[in-house]
Amino acid sequence: MPVTIAREPVRQKAVIALLQQSDAYMATLYPAESNHLLDVASLEKPEVSFFVARKDGEIVGCCALVVSGEGTAEIKRMFVSPEARGLAIGRLLMEALEDCARATGLAAIRLETGISQPEAIGLYRRFGFVEIPPFGSYRPDPLSLFMEKRLAD
Repeated sequence: MPVTIAREPVRQKAVIALLQQSDAYMATLYPAESNHLLDVASLEKPEVSFFVARKDGEIVGCCALVVSGEGTAEIKRMFVSPEARGLAIGRLLMEALEDCARATGLAAIRLETGISQPEAIGLYRRFGFVEIPPFGSYRPDPLSLFMEKRLAD
């Protein structure tokens, strides 16, 4: 069975477990003040599109696109379980996010990621994201990298 990407509810046992796994992983890389994670309730808001990756029916990845009021959206909670890495799931999730952003008519997609995640940074760069200054409520953080991709007008 191929990998599928679809919008799904956040409040599923396997999604919650995946988010907890992500939280634990981030805690090994960065201090609490450098982790900018959204909780489940924040991911259930109307301005959030939450995507789930499944392989053979099992949840192996997720991400969210959070639309702001300025014609942009932010990628949050991008995570692929360690056992599913190397299967291009990150690429499939990014494609779904971009398709959603374009369908919504957004001008740009932004993200904050940590400097200790070279694979994630490489993925974002391959998708055309470039470094920008901190945006929104973010403050400069030597452990954070802020990126943006402008979408075709």
